[in-house]
Amino acid sequence: MKRKISLVLLLFVLGLQAQDRDATEMSINTQLEKWHKAASDADFDAYFELMTKDGVFIGTDAEENWQLDDFKAFSKPYFDAGKAWSFKTLERTIYHPKKSKIAWFDELLETQMGICRGSGVMRLDGKEWKVQHYVLSIAVPNENVSELTELKKEHDSLLIKKLRSN
Repeated sequence: MKRKISLVLLLFVLGLQAQDRDATEMSINTQLEKWHKAASDADFDAYFELMTKDGVFIGTDAEENWQLDDFKAFSKPYFDAGKAWSFKTLERTIYHPKKSKIAWFDELLETQMGICRGSGVMRLDGKEWKVQHYVLSIAVPNENVSELTELKKEHDSLLIKKLRSN
């Protein structure tokens, strides 16, 4: 009888933990969808309110590694023109250890650049999950890597020299 009670209690506790994790992941998913929608709507304030004060955005260009203030300055003209970017989620996986104030995710996105991959870190900021670090990369099919490598060879060579000379 004690075993049955212990088993029922264990299943109950595990069920509560799963519900908590599901609720957290749903909250993170909602915040990411709001973030992408704010960019699509060119809503500068809403977009940047969904990032932490120490947020970082890494773009598709090797030189795009922006701290929040620099990213705001770069982005402002696009938002002001009403033409930021539009990312539609194709799939997303969220990783959240229980009771952690940090989560990470990866996502495939439909964008004006074709399919891209986004990945990042979310941090619980007060009662809201916010983007702390985001990396955007263009997804290149393996069969096109050689062609792409040739296309960017000269640019990369110059950038490598510049970076090594620093």
